[in-house]
Amino acid sequence: MRPPVSHHRPSSEGPSGPRSRQYSADLTPPWKKPQPVPEVPADPGLVVEEPGTGFCGAVIRCEAGTVTLEDRFGKHRVFPLEPRGFLLEGRVVTLVRPAAGPARPARTASGSVAVPGARARVARAGRIYVEGRHDAELVEKVWGDDLRIEGVVVEYLEGVDHLPSIVTDFAPGPDARLGVLVDHLVPGSKEFHIARSVTSEHALVVGHPYIDIWEAVKPASLGIPEWPRVPRGQDWKTGVCRALGWPSDNTGAVWQAILKRVHSYKDLEPELLGRVEELIDFVTGGGGV
Repeated sequence: MRPPVSHHRPSSEGPSGPRSRQYSADLTPPWKKPQPVPEVPADPGLVVEEPGTGFCGAVIRCEAGTVTLEDRFGKHRVFPLEPRGFLLEGRVVTLVRPAAGPARPARTASGSVAVPGARARVARAGRIYVEGRHDAELVEKVWGDDLRIEGVVVEYLEGVDHLPSIVTDFAPGPDARLGVLVDHLVPGSKEFHIARSVTSEHALVVGHPYIDIWEAVKPASLGIPEWPRVPRGQDWKTGVCRALGWPSDNTGAVWQAILKRVHSYKDLEPELLGRVEELIDFVTGGGGV
């Protein structure tokens, strides 16, 4: 007797339909997969950190496949443009080459529209005075092009104590206006009382709240979180250098390193920007040469 013939065929269908035999080769749980990170254009001046070395600096150049950073001491390092390769304000980012945008009018470091081929104007009788050499160098770095076109010369007081005698000797008038920028001009300060002694309508004394012009440079432009507080009675520049690990025995060299990181008005605090623009407008408003 023949055994009964089975008419049942193996089926690839399960109780709820066809059973797939295709499986994903990636068995990594979703929570373990790397999350996407933002892509950030490596624009000049952008401050980032390379986490592998701890090197922190501003972008000064971006070429095919590499980016060059400059730290606060002027040291340059070249790094590859790799995914997830940098930290921006503590967050992982991927730096990419900036896209070429439409041509824009060239601008000076102060943000004014540049005038190609413009010749420097003959110096006006009016002047702008600042407190010291560092102040003068910073004003020249950012507003130099504008000042040359306007014919405005910047000199320095070598200390606010000399302000009254300089105003007297200068003898400001309608065609020879005098503008003065004072550090740490806050109510109750020595600088405040000296500034109030200037009463000529042809002289304008303005100031910023910072103890020293260094502080008018944005910390982010230097790759530091903030300017340190220096105890009263201690030399401010020396105290800052020690707190930040900068060489404290040559503040002049430190200042030059700071100045190199200032590329435009974007690197300066608004409290300084507005005052300098105000002085330029005042001195050039008289019309005298």
